[in-house]
Amino acid sequence: MGIVSEQAVDEFQELIDKVEEPLKTTFKNVHQGYLRETLIRFLKARDWNLIKAHTMLVECLRWRVDNQIDSILSKPIVPSELYRDVRDSQLIGMSGYTREGLPVFAIGVGLSTFDKASVHYYVQSHIQINEYRDRVLLPSVSKKNGGPITTCVKVLDMTGLKLSALSQIKLVTIISTIDDLNYPEKTNTYYVVNAPYIFSACWKVVKPLLQERTRKKVHVLSGCGKDELLKIMDYTSLPHFCRRGSSGSSHHTQSVDCFSIDHPFHQQLYNYVKHHYETQGQAEPAKQGSFHVGFPEPVAERVEMAKTIESKLHKFENCNDLSKPVDDRKASS
Repeated sequence: MGIVSEQAVDEFQELIDKVEEPLKTTFKNVHQGYLRETLIRFLKARDWNLIKAHTMLVECLRWRVDNQIDSILSKPIVPSELYRDVRDSQLIGMSGYTREGLPVFAIGVGLSTFDKASVHYYVQSHIQINEYRDRVLLPSVSKKNGGPITTCVKVLDMTGLKLSALSQIKLVTIISTIDDLNYPEKTNTYYVVNAPYIFSACWKVVKPLLQERTRKKVHVLSGCGKDELLKIMDYTSLPHFCRRGSSGSSHHTQSVDCFSIDHPFHQQLYNYVKHHYETQGQAEPAKQGSFHVGFPEPVAERVEMAKTIESKLHKFENCNDLSKPVDDRKASS
């Protein structure tokens, strides 16, 4: 970090020290003792513009206070059958760590259906995973590492991506906007695997719309990406859909499926939330009900991307081979 950057961080810290008490309290849950690293994330997200970064962070803290985000890890999704439905239709999990100690999150983009619960439950689940990552996993691995680890890597499985994804764009835009505005620069690298032609075609038109900083984070790997991913993580940390040949999310064994509610990560998360609920004095949640979070207005970049993807997908509606892997299409052409 250069001298100018250090000065920006110092000035940013002076500004944040002046915010009112409710914001200061929630900010502790955001930075977890790594104050400067957190300020740098927000500065990066606003291209080192101090005024814009300050506005972004203050709005994030107000969003947290207004929506009681600090207590979301004591708000279980109930009944348990509903939580299982959410896990079965919002495919995300943690498969392990890179050799540098960064958590590896796997996301089943192509096979997530988001059709078994209301939008609010999926948003609640997503934020809970974010908060568990930032307030439990990352502080733990930082302590073990002897230094700050404040980001993760994500492996995006495109297996099964179809035109039906068009109906999910609104929800995905809501979730990604929440991440953009309130959890900026938390992902070090995105690895895209098992990409069918429909993804490759959409990526060509979306890529130019992304900021250069974001484009550099996205790596589209060949096939299941196993060989490339093994350069940064051990085999045991590979997501299940990267472990053999070109098989995708739908071909795996229960024991290694990091999307499953029975996977250790999800069991630990569920038990953590349940425990913190029970410490409030009740043995079981009284009734079913989602934790409603205010949805921020999508940033212009996200809106433009959503429109571009929708337009591209509509053009593909009469094609029959868009779900084939790119390699298969090349072989048949």
